[in-house]
Order: sequence, then C-alpha cells, then structure tokens
Amino acid sequence: MKIATMMMKSWLIILAFMLPSVTLFATECVSYTKKGNQVIFNCSDGSKLSLTVNSSSVVKVWFDQTGKFNRSNKSFAVVNEQLEAVGDINVNEEPACYELFTSKLRVRINKSPMQLQIFDKWQKLIFSDFKDKGHVPDSGAVKAYKVLRNDEQFFGLGEKTGPLNRRNRSYKMWNSDRPCYSVTEDPLAKSIPFFMSSYRYGVFLDNTYKTEFKFGTESSEYYSFEAAGGAFVYYFVFGKDYKDIMEQYISLTGKPIMPPKWAFGFAQCRGLYTKEAQALEIAAEFRKRQIPCDIIYQDIGWTQNLQDFEWRKGNYTNPKGMLKTLKQQGFKMIVSQDPVISQQNNPQWAEAEKAGYFVKDVRTGKSYDMPWPWGGNCGVVDFTKPEVADWWGKYQQKPINDGVSGFWTDMGEPAWSNEEDVDRLNMKHHIGMHNEIHNVYGLTWDKVVKEQFEKHNPNRRIFQMTRSAYAGLQRYTFGWTNDSGNGNDVLEGWGQLENQVAVGISAGLGGIPFWTTDISGYCGDITDYQAMGELYTRWMQFGVFCPLSRAHHEGDNAAEPWKFGDVVEKNSKAAIELKYQLFPYLYTYSRKAHDTGLPITRGLFMEYPNDTEAIKVDNQFIFGEELLVAPVLKKGERVKKVYLPEGEWIDFNDKKSVYLGGQTIAYRAPLSTIPVFVKKGSIIPMMPVLQYIHEKKDYPLFIHVFPSYEDETASFELYEDEGEDLGYLKGVFSLTKFKCTTVADGYETHITPEDKGFKQSARRNLILKYHLDKSPSQVSIGNKTVNNLGEKAIVADLESNKASTGWSWNDVTKECWVKIPDERKNVTISIK
Repeated sequence: MKIATMMMKSWLIILAFMLPSVTLFATECVSYTKKGNQVIFNCSDGSKLSLTVNSSSVVKVWFDQTGKFNRSNKSFAVVNEQLEAVGDINVNEEPACYELFTSKLRVRINKSPMQLQIFDKWQKLIFSDFKDKGHVPDSGAVKAYKVLRNDEQFFGLGEKTGPLNRRNRSYKMWNSDRPCYSVTEDPLAKSIPFFMSSYRYGVFLDNTYKTEFKFGTESSEYYSFEAAGGAFVYYFVFGKDYKDIMEQYISLTGKPIMPPKWAFGFAQCRGLYTKEAQALEIAAEFRKRQIPCDIIYQDIGWTQNLQDFEWRKGNYTNPKGMLKTLKQQGFKMIVSQDPVISQQNNPQWAEAEKAGYFVKDVRTGKSYDMPWPWGGNCGVVDFTKPEVADWWGKYQQKPINDGVSGFWTDMGEPAWSNEEDVDRLNMKHHIGMHNEIHNVYGLTWDKVVKEQFEKHNPNRRIFQMTRSAYAGLQRYTFGWTNDSGNGNDVLEGWGQLENQVAVGISAGLGGIPFWTTDISGYCGDITDYQAMGELYTRWMQFGVFCPLSRAHHEGDNAAEPWKFGDVVEKNSKAAIELKYQLFPYLYTYSRKAHDTGLPITRGLFMEYPNDTEAIKVDNQFIFGEELLVAPVLKKGERVKKVYLPEGEWIDFNDKKSVYLGGQTIAYRAPLSTIPVFVKKGSIIPMMPVLQYIHEKKDYPLFIHVFPSYEDETASFELYEDEGEDLGYLKGVFSLTKFKCTTVADGYETHITPEDKGFKQSARRNLILKYHLDKSPSQVSIGNKTVNNLGEKAIVADLESNKASTGWSWNDVTKECWVKIPDERKNVTISIK
C-alpha cells in the first residue's frame, strides 16, 4: 500500500509538469507598484509581471522570473513605444483581482492563481492566460500558454511555408539557410515573431533567441509561445480588424522604406551573372526584343574576393564603362554582398583581423573560423561593433562610385548556421553570444548597409534586398523569398510555385511589403527548356504581381524569357508589360505601404475577414485593394477555379464580363491569360508600356473607371513623386484624386490635383477610360461640350497634342475615352 501511494505521488508530480492545466505550481499575485503608464505585479514566488500601456489598444507584457527586469540589449525591433499619451494608469483592486482600464480595453490580473486576461470595452474576453499557466519559467526559458477558442484562427509570423492559417501548426524562429525548401519546411531565413488572431488581437514576441509557436498542436484548449532565453517581452495589440492590428505593429517597429521607382520594374538575374560581356549582351537583348527591364543583377562571383567589393579580374575589364553603357540603355545594376571576409583575401582579412572586426570564438578568443560555401574559410564580420560601420561603408561605396545602384545582402543567417550547426553557438559578438544575436545578425548588417549608403549618398534612396532578417527589417531593406524551387527535378516545382503565393502574402504580414519570388524557382538544372516553358510562364505570371519582380536561377541556368521559345517569350513579355502598365497603381500602394505598413499583396482574409470561404484561400490575393489576382499554379490547368468574395467583380482582361461575388467560378485561363478581376466601383490608373520606368517623364495616364451604381462613387487618389530621392519623407510629392459618381442620367467625375513641391510632368494627357454599357450622348468638361473625335484620332496625337480635348466610343470594347490635358487644375467631367 505504501509503495502504491509513493507511485501515485510520483505520477502526480510527472503529470504536473506534463499538463498545463494542473495548478500544483500556481503562483499568487500579492501586490503591485505603479509608475506612470507601467504597473508591476509582484508574485509570491519572487517573479514579477510588468504591464506597460503604450496606447489605448497596445499593452507591453514583460514576465521576469527573477523580478529584476534586466535586458542584455534593448529591442532590435521596437523603435516607438510612446504610441499615445496615456498618462498615469489607475489600478482598481478587488478581492480576487486587479483591474486597469483604457478607452478600448479592460485588463484584469486575477490574484490566485495569477492570470492575465484582457477584455474589450464590451466585456468580451479577447485574450487570456490558460488557467494558471500564463507564464511558465524553466531555468532561463519561459513558455506562455493562452486560451484557444474552437473557432480561433491565426495569421502571420512573416515568411513561412504552408497555409496562411497557422491553426494546428507549430513554427520556430531560427534564421536558416534552406535552399530548395519544401512546402512545409521550417524554419526559413527570416524571423518575425508577430501573429494576428481572428479574435482581433495580435502578439509580437520581442525576443531574439530561438522562439517557438504552437497554435493548438499540444491541445485543443490552449496555444503557446516560448523563448529559450532572454527577456520574455511581448506586445498585445488590439484592433478593429487585421489592418488596424498591422498598422499598430508597424507603429511599434517602424515604417517601411520606399524603394526607388525603378525597383518596381522587371529584373533579371542568374547565379553566374558575373561577367561584363554577359551583362551587356543580356541588356542589349532585352532592348532588341522590346521586353521591358530595369535591373540586371550580379551574383556573388562578381567580386575578386569575398567581400572586398573589387571587380573580378578577367571577368570585368572596364566596369565603369559597362555601367555607363547600361545607364544609357536605362538599366540599373545591383550587386550582391556577403557578410564575411575570405581568409584568401589577405590584405582585407589582415586589416579586419588586426582591428578586431570579426566575430570571436568564445573557446579561443580568436576570430571564429567560418566554413563558407565558396571562397574558402572566412571571418564573420561583427556588425554589432560600432567601429565596423564606417569601415564597411567605405568598402561598399566603391562599386556605388563606379555606377552600381544598390545591393542584395545574401547569406546573412550567416549561411550554414542552421539549427543543427551547434558549433556556431560558440560565436561571440560584440554585444552578446550567438544564441541571442543569430536571428538579428542579418538585421544588424542591413542597418549598417542602409545607414552607410545614406551617409555616402545623401538624399538618395537605397535599394537593398535581403534574405535573412528579424522583425523591423522594413526600416532598412526589402526581401525575397529565399531559394525556392525543386532542386531534385526542376520540372516538378509546381508545389513550390503554388506555396510561393502564401509565402509572399505571409512576408507582407511580417512587415515586408516589398518582396519578390525567384521567378522560375532558384533550384534545379534546366536541361529541357521546352518542357520547362509552362512552369516558367506561370511563375512569371505570378511573379509580375509580386511588388518587386526578379527572374533568377542557380548556376548558369539561363532564365531569360527568350530561352524558353517563342510562345513563352510572347506570354512572358505580355505579363511584364502588364506590370509596367500597372505601375501608377502599384506605386500608389507602395506609398500606402510606407505610411501604414499594409502589404501590397494581401490575403483575401485581410480584406474580407468575415467571409468564411475567403479565409480558406491561400493561392489568390488582393493586389492593392481593387484587384484580385488568381494565378494559375498547376501543371496543365487551363480552367482555374477562382473564389470571388462579396460584391461584383469584372474580368480585368476583357473589362466587360461581370461575376457575382460569394461564389467559386470556373475561369478559362490558357497560357496567355492571368486571371485578374477588378471590383465594381473602382478606378485603376495605368500608363503605356515603357521599356524602363524612367524612359519618359511625360507619358499619358490611362484612368480606367468602373462605375458603381446610382448615387454611389468610385474613387482613387494617385500618388507620384520624384522616385529616387528622399523627398517623400519630407512631404514632397503630388496627389491626384479621381472621383466618379453615378447619377441618374450618367456619370460625373471630379479630378482634384494637389502638388506638394513636385509634379510628374509639366504637360501630359489624361485619358479616362469609362467602361460602360452603352455609348454616351454627350460629354462635357466643365461647362463646355467636347467633340467626339473617335478613338483613332485620340490615339494618333496622344503624346504630341497635349492641349486639346475630345472623346470617343468603342462599341466592341464598350469603352468611352475622354482626353484632357493635365494642367494641374480642378476639372469636372460630365457624361450623359
């Protein structure tokens, strides 16, 4: 009997550790102290819980099992905690709990056992510790358990594979070099520990150690997030919808920088783009074939040694001349950076070694000897050491002075530092050990690259695209979704292509509005270009709707459109041309992304959070707010099943066919077609096809108007700026608002320009293209009736005549064109 009793006690102890619902080790909240907007709750076991009210809807939660609230480094991500002036916080003490209030939230700390609960102002429970296990310490680690509702869904965590809804899945944050990653592989190269719940809150776990998120994989009653070490700090963010939550996260972590205009053009790359003659040949071929392109990349082999920023001898004979020629043709060149110095590069290695600029090996006190995929063993540059910044900045400025336009920072995990590579944990950075710095190593590098670029090139926007980063990267850089594709069989990359849609949408949810996939997929040898043609075409048709668009493939596998045959070239060219035509629309949403952090490519759940079918869709997206894109992602598919949310949707390809939302349609999509739809009641600004973004300053604007119903309005506010300077940060730009109201006998459009120190053109034409059911009887501009000139006459003098007005009707396309000069004055157009 005694033995049985002892065994029972042993099992109870084991169960206490296994089951979070057991209250055997519950702690009690016994008192609190208050200072301004911070309240610290003291627990019976010596631990403390700090709540800082950053705004009426944001609460910073810091659990410290020691009660000391020490932090080795300040936050790498959060740059603004003073979101609102909240004043002193009052705490009401009740027999069983403490409560504090904001205008939007009721925050309760139950005393025994201690439990954090957050309600909205209508007393609905939004967020709650799971029983007494809200914060469970284990040595230096902490795990938080939260109540999981049956219908709760989760979105976010940045660039992750798999479905957008994270429910019933687990994820890690540990920046990893995963070439040719599968559609379920985790972790990848970026760590953004921020997620949003369908219960209208978000959580940002501001911890740079290896963290894990388990959204119901351990229990249907709770989910959890945990950190292996460091300060356990997270921000609770309440919002009316996903957009509101996202904007508040950006307020905490900083606004995204805007790319230069030309960054939104098409870009071409290849693993062995490392030769002067090749760059000139590829550029000339784009211009010869009249395929728009703005950027030619150069991959790692462009350097003489890693990373001396010297052009490789023999590969480049006159780099300045090459860059001058490319500039004359309208091209920019982007070159790669790696965060290491090869030991084979004796002068630079010796210089950095002597100055102490490398990460140290804690076992020896010497520079860590890092094996590198190429260039031999290297020293890892310690970007957390302040003196490194100016040193690195002088080196990276050398190719900029030659005429290079920017960088892509590659291998910043640093490469070959994945979970299994435990030896890397012996690296000691200037500000901490590698287990703390690993996830922010790329971020510290990108920060140096941006700040040094701006130091040497004042009032000039940086182009920097990165692979590895942490939350807050949007302040310094753009992203691409790592080395995708099927390395075993390039022709079987369809699954990877389809998941790139969700990966890209997910990147946007991590505060990365400007990103690209590697069009064609990076991985795998292309041995049969004809067989690869369909996959390349469909990847291109998706890729042109990524905010940035780059074709790239490993090694010397060519990924230029003409390599795949005439039909693929034709369809790829059409897709690229559509991207350029949509530039005014895309650039407007780029400004909105800077102001708000809202992604440009958005999951349907973000725009239609109450549509139960929309939240299940992972392979379509809203582009901006008015366009829905449903790329074809399966081999041999010529009829695409497309889910259309509520409202009415117009086929953007023919601009006539109308579909009722709230249903799945079968849409014919031959290889020449990208399924794109525009919401009824929208205005879409477009431009002519240019060979590069800055080719013409005075290009006409085509304003496509899809009117709404009577007494309803369609509107769009076009944003324009200089495109390469930092004037956008100082309020130097122009706006043009188009507002079309449907009235009883036609349509009335108001054009309202507002120039704030900038205007795109001194003289250009506006062509408003109304998509109507029947021909107008009369068109007036102001109080004057204008003549029906016919479409051919308008097209003939579209760029030469920038003074006349007129209109036309096309009975086939059902388009009414109205041409007016853009004189930067208020204009009213009436169509009867």
